[in-house]
Amino acid sequence: MSTNAIEITHETNGSNVETLRSRGSIFYFQCAVVVIGFVGTALNGLILYALLASKQHKKHVLIFNQNLLDFVSCFFLAISYLVKLCSINLKGKHGYWLCLTILSEGCSWGPFMSSMINLLAITIERYLKVVHPMWAKQKLRKWMIYSAMTFAWIGGTAVAAAATIPTTDVQDGVCYALAFWKSQAARMAYGIWYFMSFYVIILLIFTFCYGRIFIAIRHQARVMAAHSAAGSNTTQTQSKRIKTNVIKTMVLVSVLYAITLTPVNIYLFLVYIHANLSIREAGFFTLLVIGYVYMCINPFIYATNFDPVKHVLLRLIPCKNVISQPVEHIDMT
Repeated sequence: MSTNAIEITHETNGSNVETLRSRGSIFYFQCAVVVIGFVGTALNGLILYALLASKQHKKHVLIFNQNLLDFVSCFFLAISYLVKLCSINLKGKHGYWLCLTILSEGCSWGPFMSSMINLLAITIERYLKVVHPMWAKQKLRKWMIYSAMTFAWIGGTAVAAAATIPTTDVQDGVCYALAFWKSQAARMAYGIWYFMSFYVIILLIFTFCYGRIFIAIRHQARVMAAHSAAGSNTTQTQSKRIKTNVIKTMVLVSVLYAITLTPVNIYLFLVYIHANLSIREAGFFTLLVIGYVYMCINPFIYATNFDPVKHVLLRLIPCKNVISQPVEHIDMT
């Protein structure tokens, strides 16, 4: 939700919302988001390069797609707020389309929604390969993975367009995004649907899939330890490494998602369902910034768990001598 959306809510509904007219606060917030956007773009671009250089993009296409989506989202987020800083007076069709695509943050919001869908695809793929390995080996095909990637791009774009296009308009040369709802009932219905689909269900799937993965790994470790004889030490070490990587990924994904996106999702959910809810400027800005930071940190959770990618990143550090040794790669997906 943009700051303009909150201002127009006050004007059209006559609510008690405290409008965000402090240009100083808005300016500093927009500058902060521009910095976050460009930093996120650089970080995601770095991880994309590492995946390509290590050829891991061919083995882990969903993870590569996740970083690509975050890269696009961060780039357009920075561009959107950079244009907002220019305070352009929007006129005519060109002004309307600039509002609809850039100033409404539709170009960054679409890839962000797509990244959420792709994140679910990664979680489900890992769940199938670890908990149901035989089924995954026989039934899971590459075309299914590429279909999931395509659906993520289309699905996220469709969600952003469906919400943004009918509720965004230009008034007096100013762009107002997600502001013009047909009724409070429509606004409330969208808020509930979005909260359930892109927050509650995602957390439930994370909890179920990674919980089952953890249980399956522990069971596999016991079986391997019980049947190992001469090679017990090697087997136990490999089992422990697999278990540690899975637990690390599970904890990082769940905790990062919960910490960064829970506050802003709950806040916006309350805003959508309560027309007269007072909105505090400082709190709203802080929660949005925390949510945006998620896109900067998320790529490293997946990409840096792979040793070949980490070695590429280490070689980029100046005056850093990395000893090249054979790396035992364990396929976590």
